[in-house]
Amino acid sequence: MSAILPPAERLWWKHPLDRVEGTWIAIALVWCLIMFAMMVGWHIYGSQNLSTETYKTTPEQYAKKAQAMVDKYTIRTETADNIPVVAPPPGSDVYLTARLWNFWPIIELEKDKTYRLHLSSMDYNHGFSLQPVNINIQIVPGYEHVVKVTPNKSGTYSIVCNEYCGINHHTMVSRLYVK
Repeated sequence: MSAILPPAERLWWKHPLDRVEGTWIAIALVWCLIMFAMMVGWHIYGSQNLSTETYKTTPEQYAKKAQAMVDKYTIRTETADNIPVVAPPPGSDVYLTARLWNFWPIIELEKDKTYRLHLSSMDYNHGFSLQPVNINIQIVPGYEHVVKVTPNKSGTYSIVCNEYCGINHHTMVSRLYVK
């Protein structure tokens, strides 16, 4: 046999497997099945995966809902841009809007209370990354993502856009307060 010439027998799959080769193929197959079962199990029984509801919407419809919530639950304003801080009651729908290059409004939630957090974008794809708890959701224009959240620790959390959205992407940050 030569490295230059093609193999004389081209039907390699008709040759019998060596015992060691068959053992490694069996180990790989079993490992794949175990990993598949673990992914399903972690999604069903784990607490690290967010199951979201998603609805089609328009930027105009979503902006009306977000503005109504801000008008009803604003408690103060912050930053030089006078961004409203809203404190909706537990169990309510909370709307967070992403647009070039900010999140609107700032949200204040109560510890150990459940809320329905609605996320949508007005213009481009954005990312919602809640730090330091590492919740990541892609926010797409024309869709309203709804996530049930129950904050279990008080503090100030950072909201960061983790989907590149233009020249000022690095300034797209906000806060979420948990009292």
